[in-house]
Amino acid sequence: MVLDRNQFFERAGLVYENWEDGKYGLNNIKSLLIVNGGSINPYSKTAAFQYWLFGQELIGSIVLFLKDQIFILVKDRKVSFFKSIVSNEFNGKVPPVNIISRNKSDNDAGNFQKLVDLIRAAGGKIGTVMKEKTQSDFWNSWNRVIEQDGMEKTDISMGLTNLLSVKDEKEIELIRKSSEVTCKVWSLAKQRFVKIIDETNRVRHSELSKEISKYIKHSESEKSISKYEIDSCYDPIVMSGGNNSFKWSHESSKDHLLTQTGTIITSFGARFSNYCTNLTRTMLIFPTSELTNAYESILSTHEAVISALKPGVKLNEVYEIGFDTLKKKNPELAEHLYKKELGFSTGIEFRESQLTISAKCNEVVKAGMAFVVYIGVDNILNTKNGNEEAPAAIAISDTILVKNDGKNEILTGNAKSRLKSNVISMIETKETVQVQKKQLGRGQRNVMINDKTRNKITNEEMRREKQKELYEKLTEDAKARMIGKESGKEKEENVNNENNSLVAYKSENRFPQDSDIQKMLIHVDRKNNSVILPISGIPVPYHISMIKSSMISTEENFTYLRINFVTSGGTIGKKNEKEQLISADFIKELTFREDKNHHNLVNADRQIKEIQKRLKQEKEEKQETEGLVKQEKLILSVNRVNPKLKELHVRPTIIPKKLTGSLEAHTNGFRYTSIRNDRIDILYNNIKHAFFQPCDNEMIILLHFQLKNAVLWGKKAYTDVQFYSEIAEVSMDLGSYKMMQERDEMRREQMDRDMRRRLNSAYSSFCEKISRLTNGNIEFDSPFSELGFLGVPHLSTVTLKPTTSCLVNLTEWPHFIVTLSEVELVHFERVGLQLKNFDMVFIFKDYSIKPKKVTDIPISSLEKIKEWLHTCDIWYSEGKEPLKWAYIMKTALEDPVGFFEIGGWSTIGTDSSGCDIMDSDDSDAYETEDEGRNPDESSSDSESEGDDEEEEVEEEEEGEEEGETDGEESMDSDEDSDMEEDDEEMVDRKRPSSSDTGPSSKRRK
Repeated sequence: MVLDRNQFFERAGLVYENWEDGKYGLNNIKSLLIVNGGSINPYSKTAAFQYWLFGQELIGSIVLFLKDQIFILVKDRKVSFFKSIVSNEFNGKVPPVNIISRNKSDNDAGNFQKLVDLIRAAGGKIGTVMKEKTQSDFWNSWNRVIEQDGMEKTDISMGLTNLLSVKDEKEIELIRKSSEVTCKVWSLAKQRFVKIIDETNRVRHSELSKEISKYIKHSESEKSISKYEIDSCYDPIVMSGGNNSFKWSHESSKDHLLTQTGTIITSFGARFSNYCTNLTRTMLIFPTSELTNAYESILSTHEAVISALKPGVKLNEVYEIGFDTLKKKNPELAEHLYKKELGFSTGIEFRESQLTISAKCNEVVKAGMAFVVYIGVDNILNTKNGNEEAPAAIAISDTILVKNDGKNEILTGNAKSRLKSNVISMIETKETVQVQKKQLGRGQRNVMINDKTRNKITNEEMRREKQKELYEKLTEDAKARMIGKESGKEKEENVNNENNSLVAYKSENRFPQDSDIQKMLIHVDRKNNSVILPISGIPVPYHISMIKSSMISTEENFTYLRINFVTSGGTIGKKNEKEQLISADFIKELTFREDKNHHNLVNADRQIKEIQKRLKQEKEEKQETEGLVKQEKLILSVNRVNPKLKELHVRPTIIPKKLTGSLEAHTNGFRYTSIRNDRIDILYNNIKHAFFQPCDNEMIILLHFQLKNAVLWGKKAYTDVQFYSEIAEVSMDLGSYKMMQERDEMRREQMDRDMRRRLNSAYSSFCEKISRLTNGNIEFDSPFSELGFLGVPHLSTVTLKPTTSCLVNLTEWPHFIVTLSEVELVHFERVGLQLKNFDMVFIFKDYSIKPKKVTDIPISSLEKIKEWLHTCDIWYSEGKEPLKWAYIMKTALEDPVGFFEIGGWSTIGTDSSGCDIMDSDDSDAYETEDEGRNPDESSSDSESEGDDEEEEVEEEEEGEEEGETDGEESMDSDEDSDMEEDDEEMVDRKRPSSSDTGPSSKRRK
């Protein structure tokens, strides 16, 4: 091992800086003395200081710091280790360093006397670590010499603690490595626990503790980690079944691991290059409501303590914040909290006893400190089916790094502490359900009917009560959220108005001096995006955004240029005009004429169109890049066994559709590489949702990623990307030909099943590897096909399927994804006895987002959807008529106080339970889409909608020619015809028909 010379002088300089500050009892010290006689404690202060300064522990050594010199007494074989730092001159703040070799002939008597003389000459007052005692001959001999001389000694333990508590970049990197190992070990331990519980094996706590120790010592998570650098901080602790203790010296018992209702607490830590981290997780086994509620309260306390650890805050204040948080969440739990401490500083020493998050410690938190935050509660009530089980315990611990700005870094955050990741619950398998169905014979019919009726009534009552609670909570949250936003709305509008200035030149000095202007010709100023027009002999400037269009024409011997302007109330004018311009007079058009032989008008028309095209492109690019967040660089992994999928297509068409590529997982993200080397990088920390849809009853198998922040690929920004493999084409090419016999058909079907099985297995394996690689950060969500229902989110009918967090359709493109956590409520429109279909509208918590609407859902799916929304804790309502959502959302945004005063969302219909929640006084607060509208207005609206659809189709066609559209570029003619038929059906469905006799036609009339 080689001594790091630069690190030594840098850290030795810190020793002298702290000495000069005189804090922690160092003000009157004349010499600092560090004696290592070989302590029994593996985390001694002396050993920690030597690891920090030299990179290794020097047993049987003395380090003497004087103001003008440093003396190090070591064994003969260690002298060469210090050759690089020996000097006779000051090195910055560090004085000359001298090495003294130990002398066995006189048991270092001469060396000891020499050091004593140096100390006496310096002033005689010694600063040393006084509480560490050993029984070695070296220590005893030195201690006798000091006691005989009668020198005054002062304990400097707190000074060394302060010196070692703030970590530099090298130390932080070592702690991160240690945390990485700790998280990976937890992943292995968690899998082991799940397997034991699933198979109901009998395994002792002590055996599991030894297994976790082996995981740590034989860690292969990083090639840079050798078996000599990694070790366990302490013997791992595994507890369950009521035998709980929050002491770090606790030994895992020989009792068997609990496999029934209760908790399993696991505590361990990895020590990488002498730097420690700690992790404690509690797994809830078939938990009761008491346990889940207790876990959520303890987790909230844990997060509150982490957030409170800010530079400048005292540790006893952090303790009070944690205790008060738990007391507010659950007073009963606060009585059983492990009150000795809520955490401690860590590093080379696992637990720094002088820097604990306790009621008695008033030390100040500093940026760069590493803490172990530990919240433990015992004697938690645990009842199952009315029977009181043994009291349970819950403990959560993480290692965190205090940041100067922003949130603190949770170093062990990859080991998820959320409730969802630490619960093992009973899942009823399909086989069990089938067996139960077979056991129900003919004689059970009446019992089933009666039981079903009773359960239905009970479920409806429960659902009605739950919906009322959800509505009350929704209203309270919405009021607080919207009223809070109202104050900042005016400032935002002022900023927007200031940015929409249409002034061509802010002063006369900026007006161009050009010969065309002097000659009363049209001048186009490209630099300022303006056009100067001669009107009655006066050059008048116009900003290019005020020009709607220009048109050139020729008649006889003259050329005419017609310029159309944007006027008040126009499409562009509404967005740009200020309040003071509403009553102003606008010029609608100007026409200029010149001789045919001249070219001023022709050039002006060409330049105007060029500037308009350039500004349009710049605006589109700005809109694409607006709000983009700078992404980190993808860190490539050189490991050859990275999870990888091959022969994948991409949607949208970021690259040409016919090209395939491979998706490979790296250190911090995915990289898709096509066969022509096009690249698409997706970072793990930018993934909002990850979906995996198997190819069961589907023509494709896919992975879909929805991103938190849009990413620029090519010239467009995307928030969704999908990688898929086609099943139909692959299976058809394997065994199909013109005259197919029955045997060949059977073989083709078998090959199709084999192909689907292989693809499902490959994709599932890829998803599992990604979950392990990211320590559960990326978990793929799969749609529940049995809960799916038909609907029209865009133009065609598709199957919408719920997942654990979203409602999706991923097979058809464009895709449809609604995040349930962002949904405020759901409203069902056109719900009536005579109608076969209804519509569903999603209103989001952010009222500025346009509600999403799914139309033409079969009425038979209504109850199933209501039950699903009920289980997701989403309030819903229903009505017979479509509502004007643009008007409703505008009202809620502009006047949230008035909106909720007239009843808020209770005015839009009736709830699922059938009880009328519409206020009779405010029932007409919102008009339906067809009320109060004459036929001319409705026809004009339908025409405008048709125009908008035509414009969208034209834009899509242009995008396909340029290779920059989101949709698929190359489609077969059959697919085109199908899309045209779907479009025609949609237009026919929207257009009123005289032959319609149903309720919808009456409403339109």
